[in-house]
Amino acid sequence: MGTEMLSNEEIVKYYKEDAIKLFRYLNWLEKKSGQAVSSIYGGEGIADNSVPFPVYEGTLLNFVKEATNTCFMDRNYVYVYSRHGLKSAKDELRFIQKATIRDMDKLAGILSHYVLGGRTKTRLWSEGVTYGVYFALLTKMKELIEFWEGEHVEHPQN
Repeated sequence: MGTEMLSNEEIVKYYKEDAIKLFRYLNWLEKKSGQAVSSIYGGEGIADNSVPFPVYEGTLLNFVKEATNTCFMDRNYVYVYSRHGLKSAKDELRFIQKATIRDMDKLAGILSHYVLGGRTKTRLWSEGVTYGVYFALLTKMKELIEFWEGEHVEHPQN
């Protein structure tokens, strides 16, 4: 959603409820940043008769499922990447670090890249954790919402 015409307070109001749903994954994402959260299933004899497939941690799949049902999902996320020259996780992390409340829709675009893009390139789901992008996104969103709300945002623990 384009938030250009919204005030800062309206942006916070629009994103806050869905953001809080995702904040409960912050502790897990922090612990798992830099680690693999998927493996390749290769049970007995599978290589002879079938193609090996990835197996993901349940918490990651829950996060993806929950994120899919939020206002953060934007099918036009590719425009965020082309407009801001985002080509790698380093570029994304640099952009996230500098983001302001006016960039919430762009942060949503980055989250959409990993969640929606992961439907066809499932490695993106685990790369979001491994590269620390999910954690950086949610931390920045929490920081921005708390700044504009003027209070600490409570969220349920996972």
